Amino acid sequence: MLFYLKKQKNYTSGLAPVYQRITLDGRRAEITTNRECDPSKWNNHAGRAIGTKEEIKSLNAFLDNLQVKTYEAHRYLYENDKEITSETIKNWMLGKSEKAYMLIEIFKEHNSRVERKPGWERICPADP
Repeated sequence: MLFYLKKQKNYTSGLAPVYQRITLDGRRAEITTNRECDPSKWNNHAGRAIGTKEEIKSLNAFLDNLQVKTYEAHRYLYENDKEITSETIKNWMLGKSEKAYMLIEIFKEHNSRVERKPGWERICPADP
């Protein structure tokens, strides 16, 4: 896991967005941190901002919290026997559901539950 600045192709000056990259088994997932930093105040090796100003300390503290949250996501997936990939960690951190259900799948699941209820045969007898 690392934090880096992602400059646009036409970047000339100003702040650049800070991204988080999660790599697991050679597969990458990127997440925007919704924070920005001046490239001249960024340490690529450490993946943190350089300086002692309050805004720099705040950014670094935010990145530290995000790193902890990433490790918590990994631990949660491991403890609950879920598939652990960079994408599942990313989705857990973003609060996305594990599986997006399509409308037909929802109806099939509903009908399956109704069919298992006692007395179903009386309401809807099987076709002859």
